[in-house]
Amino acid sequence: MAFEGLSIGEMADRTGLAVSAIRYYEDEGLVAPWRNAGGRRRYQRSDLRRLSFVMVAQRFGFTLAQIKVELDRLPRHRAPNKADWTRISGTFRDQLNDRIAELERMRDTLDGCIGCGCLSLEACKLYNPADSAAKRGAGPRYLLGDRPVAK
Repeated sequence: MAFEGLSIGEMADRTGLAVSAIRYYEDEGLVAPWRNAGGRRRYQRSDLRRLSFVMVAQRFGFTLAQIKVELDRLPRHRAPNKADWTRISGTFRDQLNDRIAELERMRDTLDGCIGCGCLSLEACKLYNPADSAAKRGAGPRYLLGDRPVAK
């Protein structure tokens, strides 16, 4: 008996995603169902793994654009295999390590802000006399890692 594909409802049941989310991921090019003779979407079993990968990668904070870059490196109807996972995980690991380091810097900076009670404006990362940090770009420049210019 030939595999006739999974319906969008079966995909929703198996992945836990809403049907609308699966359609959105299709619109974004993350899965590519075909249409049966009745015009209904049909999915490969590999699309279950592709959607599962999307869900996990999003939980790690990756954008759909970043996820799509990785999935676009695969043949259209194939889920990542072991070699693919090794490559993808290496890329994602580096990005996660960078994000973890940034989060640790932010946490350590906030420890000082939370405990200071604004008693020491000279050491405050948010204090920006005469808006001098604006020359360096938008946002809280000192919290983002810029250093104030010594007077």
